Amino acid sequence: MMKTTEPTQTQYADVASWELSDSFWARIEPLLPKPKSRYRGRGKNRKHMGGRPAADRRKLVTGILYIMRTGCQWNALPKEFGSGKTAHRYFQRWVRAGVFRRMWQAGLTEYDELKGLDWTWQAADGAMTKAPLGGEKTGKNPTDRGKVGTKRSLLVNEQGLPLGIVVSGANTPDGRLLDATLHAVPIERPDPTITAQHLCLDKAYSGEPCARVAEDAGYIVHVPDKANAKKTSAPAWPPQGPSMDSRSRSFMDQSLSPLAHSVGEKSLQLPRPVVFRLCHHLLAQV
Repeated sequence: MMKTTEPTQTQYADVASWELSDSFWARIEPLLPKPKSRYRGRGKNRKHMGGRPAADRRKLVTGILYIMRTGCQWNALPKEFGSGKTAHRYFQRWVRAGVFRRMWQAGLTEYDELKGLDWTWQAADGAMTKAPLGGEKTGKNPTDRGKVGTKRSLLVNEQGLPLGIVVSGANTPDGRLLDATLHAVPIERPDPTITAQHLCLDKAYSGEPCARVAEDAGYIVHVPDKANAKKTSAPAWPPQGPSMDSRSRSFMDQSLSPLAHSVGEKSLQLPRPVVFRLCHHLLAQV
């Protein structure tokens, strides 16, 4: 008898960055809501209620991943991934159900188990982008002639992994988002009294309020004074260590780069690129 060989499971490196590998799908399928049954009743009275069949969840996730990686419009989604309207509808539904946050949490937990999360050095910063369709968390962008935009405040570690993110209007100062960003970590953070944790910030966070927020969260703050601090009579908050080095800066830039496009009507839902940034780290290094 001839032996039948099972098809090889595709890994992250076997497919394009906008495609969904078998190993990736195996990780996220249990996190997706199960489709509702169209049968009603019990026993002999159990009947199918009709209607359209549920959309293929794997095709939906592949289409959403394609949108996240390419930044194209939902209506421009290639037909091989199904309807762009259907993918957008499920995307909205899964955002409200917390699916992407669970993916983020599961990815961080698995990475910590396999590689170990380095909490020693962390960095926080914000990035602004356009939001022409508006949304709940948008505002006038002071650097783009007052056009509607959104800001994402992101916390990463030395490995460039996203630890926390907060979305707000583009006109929100970075310092006002620091407290919420530091407390947006979806998994349990190590006790700072046991594991020393340094937080690197840029001049936008210079001053006593931001330093107080970071210290209350258990961080050792590294932030430079503003350039005009010495020209004013107001007392400057003394720096507690060297500012962020170029290596930490590059990790922050790499983590913010996937967040530099707008793909939805409501900017409230924009933390989802973090999931795919995390999956890139997780699947590429395991």
